[in-house]
Amino acid sequence: MTQPDDAGTKAFDWELAKRIFTYLKPYRYLVGFTMVAAVLMAALQPYFGVLQRNAIDCYLAPTHSANCGNVGSTEEALYRGVVQIGLLYLGLKVFEFLFKYGFTYALNWIGQHVLYDIRSDIFGKLQRLHLGYFDKNPVGRLITRVTSDVDAINQFITNGLSSLVTSSLLILAYVVIMLSLSWKLALVSFTVLPFLFWASTFFRNKMRISSRDVRIKQAIVNTQLNENITGMLTVQLFNREGRNQSKFDLANRAFLGGMLENVRWFSLYMPTVSLLSNVAMAMVIWYGGREILEGQGITLGLLIAFTAWITQLFQPIQDLADVFTNMQMAMASAERIFGVLDTDEEIKDPANPKTVDGFKGEVKFENVWFAYDSQTPADSPEKDDRWILRGIDLHIKPGESVALVGATGAGKTSIISLVSRFYDIQRGSVKVDGIDVREYSQHSLRKHIGVVLQDVFLFAGTIESNLRLGNESIPMERIVNACKYVGVHEFIMTLPDGYQSEVRERGATLSTGQKQLLAFARALIQNPDILLVLDEATASVDTETELLIQDSLTKLMHGRTSIIIAHRLSTIEHCDRIVVMRKGKIVEQGSHKELLARGGYYAKLHQLQYSGHAMSAD
Repeated sequence: MTQPDDAGTKAFDWELAKRIFTYLKPYRYLVGFTMVAAVLMAALQPYFGVLQRNAIDCYLAPTHSANCGNVGSTEEALYRGVVQIGLLYLGLKVFEFLFKYGFTYALNWIGQHVLYDIRSDIFGKLQRLHLGYFDKNPVGRLITRVTSDVDAINQFITNGLSSLVTSSLLILAYVVIMLSLSWKLALVSFTVLPFLFWASTFFRNKMRISSRDVRIKQAIVNTQLNENITGMLTVQLFNREGRNQSKFDLANRAFLGGMLENVRWFSLYMPTVSLLSNVAMAMVIWYGGREILEGQGITLGLLIAFTAWITQLFQPIQDLADVFTNMQMAMASAERIFGVLDTDEEIKDPANPKTVDGFKGEVKFENVWFAYDSQTPADSPEKDDRWILRGIDLHIKPGESVALVGATGAGKTSIISLVSRFYDIQRGSVKVDGIDVREYSQHSLRKHIGVVLQDVFLFAGTIESNLRLGNESIPMERIVNACKYVGVHEFIMTLPDGYQSEVRERGATLSTGQKQLLAFARALIQNPDILLVLDEATASVDTETELLIQDSLTKLMHGRTSIIIAHRLSTIEHCDRIVVMRKGKIVEQGSHKELLARGGYYAKLHQLQYSGHAMSAD
C-alpha cells in the first residue's frame, strides 16, 4: 500500500535546502570551480553571436553602419578577417568544450559523492534504530529512502542547482548583450516572454500533478506485482490466477491512463514553447527586416545574431521551469530523508557503558512491565491492553537452563528481546550479572548472547560466509566442528562446493530444517560466553534431526545459562526449570515432573498437545 508521503510534493524550504548544502561542504573547492566555470560559459555564449555579426557585417556583407573599425576593403583583407574570426570562433569553442567537460564531470562527481554520503548516513542510522522502528515502517518504504529519494537529491544538485546558476547567468548575459546592441530588437524579442513564463508554469504544474499521480499508480502496480510473485504458491494453490490477473489489469490500466495524461500535457507543452519561439523569431525578422530596408541602423549580421540569441534565450527559460519542478521534488525527498535521519534512537548506549569481559550468566527480571508501543507511559494502568508483559519477576541462576512455554501472545519472545535489549521496558528492570542491561553497550551485551530464531535469515553468499558472519578470525576448524556438532556437516559436504556452496537470498534453495541447523551451527560458532537464547530452534525439523539437535543442545548448554522457548513441549522436558506464561504473566514454575504432578496450566497444555489437539490460544 502506498504511504501518503511517498508521492507528496513540498514547496521550497530554505531550512531543508541548507541541510542539503551541508553535504557540499567537504567539496567546497570543487563547487567553487563549477561556479567559476558556469560564469565563464555564460559570459561566452552570447559572444559567438557577436562573432557571427562581425563576420557578416564587416567582411561578408560590409556596411558603413557596422562598427568594424579599419578592416580594409580589398578581397585579401576581407578574406583574412573572415579566417581570423573563424579561427577565434573555433578556439573559443575548444575552450568552451574543455570548460563544459570539467564543469559536467566535476558537478556529477560532486553529486555522486553526495549520494554516497547520504546513503551512508541513512544506512548507518537504520543500523542504530531500534527494532520497534522497523515494526512500524515497511521495508519497501525504507528502501525508497535510500534509492529514489536520494536520487532526487542528486538530481537537485547536478541538474537543479547547475541549471539554476547557468540558466540565470545565461538569461542575464543574453538580455545584456541584446539590449546593448539594439534595445529596439531586444524589446521586440522580449514581447513573448510573459506568455512563455505563463505557458511554462501552467504546463509544468499540470505535468507535476500528473507525474505525482503516475508515481502513486506505479507504486500500486509494483506492490501487486511483488505480492503476486512472493505469494505465487498461494496463488496457484487456490487457483487465484484469474482473479489476480483481473486485479492487476485494473491497476495496470489506471497506470496506463496516468501515463497517457502525462504524455498529453508534455505533447502540448513542447509545441507551445516552439510556437512562442517562432512568433518571437517572426516578429524580430519582420521588425529587423523593415529597419534594414529603411536604413535605420540595423544590419544583416545583427539581425542574424538576434535570431540565434532568441532561440538560445528560450532554452534557459525552459530549463528554469524544470529547475523549480526538480527543486520541489527534491524538497519532498529531503523531508523524508531527514525525517529518517532525525528519528530519535530510542535504544541508546549510556555515556559510560559497563565493560563486559565475560558473563557469569545470572539473569533477573524485577517487576517488568513492557509494551511494544513506545508511547505507553510507565504509569499506564494495568488494564491497558498495550501491556505485553505485566509485572514479571524471574530469576535465572548462572548455568541454569530455563524454558518458557505458553500460548501464542503470552510474552515469551518479548522476554528474549528484553534480555538482548532490542527494546527498553517501561517499568522495572532487566539485569544480567546484577547490572541493568541499559548500563551495558548494546554491542558488548549482544556479543555474549547467542540467538537462534524460528524465522531463520540467511544472507546471499556462501555457506561459510553465513556461518562466519564476516568474522575472519574464526578458524575453519571451529566452523567444521560446530557443523558436525549439530549434524549439518554431512549435508554441507553433499553440496557441489561444500562450505563454498552458494546460498541464495533468504536461503531459498534450502529446506526449513536445513536452515534451522545452519542457524544453530552459526550460534555455536560465535561461541557466546555465557548466555544462549533460543527461540523455537527445533520447531521446523523432523524427528531424527530434532534428536540430533537435542543431543548437541545438551552439550552446548553445559555451563551456560540457557533460555529456551518452545511450543513442542518434548523439546524442553530436560530443562532445569520450566516457566509457564499466560497473558503476559508467569502463572507456574517448576520442573517438567513437578508441573505435571501439580495438574495446573502446564499439565493442561501437555495433555492437549499429546492428545493431538492444538495448543489453546488465550
